[in-house]
Amino acid sequence: MQVHRNIELLPPFRNAVVTIGTFDGVHTGHRQILKQLREEAANTGGESVLITFHPHPRKVLGTGKDPVFLINTIEEKTALLEKAGIDHLVIVPFTESFSQLSAREYVEDFLVSKFRPHTVVIGYDHHFGKGRQGNYRLLEEYSAAGAFSLREIPAHLLHQSTVSSTSIRKALLEGRIEEANELLGYDFFFEGKVVEGNKIGRQLGYPTANLELASNEKLIPGNGIYAVTAQLIDDSKQSEQGINYSPMLKGMMSIGIRPTIGVSNRTIEVNIFDFNDQIYGSCLRVYVKKFMRPELKFDGLEALKAKIHEDEQQARKLLG
Repeated sequence: MQVHRNIELLPPFRNAVVTIGTFDGVHTGHRQILKQLREEAANTGGESVLITFHPHPRKVLGTGKDPVFLINTIEEKTALLEKAGIDHLVIVPFTESFSQLSAREYVEDFLVSKFRPHTVVIGYDHHFGKGRQGNYRLLEEYSAAGAFSLREIPAHLLHQSTVSSTSIRKALLEGRIEEANELLGYDFFFEGKVVEGNKIGRQLGYPTANLELASNEKLIPGNGIYAVTAQLIDDSKQSEQGINYSPMLKGMMSIGIRPTIGVSNRTIEVNIFDFNDQIYGSCLRVYVKKFMRPELKFDGLEALKAKIHEDEQQARKLLG
């Protein structure tokens, strides 16, 4: 897959079959749409081209009162789309000035001028341009005039895609991890840098990797204790396959404010089983497998230690 970030330097696509969307999560619903895109490209002897926007339009157009949290960072989404078999990913910088394009300017000066699409694959409820005034009917006008062929994403696929993104976010925040992972079609994951904490876990016999998130836009599951797997990432040594990942590690994760020790800031801590390496400064990718229990306040560190021991046994059993 070729990734393009400058729309002024796009290559001449061969019979471009284009779709547009945020595709946050690149989940099972999205992959059905991407399958249709690939099939359409194969039928026309063309290339599949997916247009997405960064930052998320809601971050640019919103009031700022409601933060935008995403299932994937742009880097994660890029990797998932490559796995989905897309030929070209175009990441369009979404700016205030871009948002001011009228619907017809959007079609003529952006979509047609920059991409020269053979076919546009889009949902009937897709809106674009200033004030979201552009719609499928406008695209039909241009299609009828010979600008491009137009293919509608079937309503059931569109509904599945829209519902899934909302459902996944809600499920993750409520600790319904298995439901979220089933909708995603993969285990939800995030990355963070291992930083120094207050070493309470080490005092209890359960040293943890305290994580500083790689992205402040990344959605993180609700507070609680989770069974997880994890990989250390070394992007300083690029292999032919890309970034170098360690073998999969098993562990448990705590997300929350640690009420037993009186800490108010939210932390993410991962205890990796049977692992004693020094990894401060390293990047850790965490795959969230199952919610085990909510965060609780205990009467002292000994009670907390006893519960952590129970959590470890449960997590080991769940992870196999």
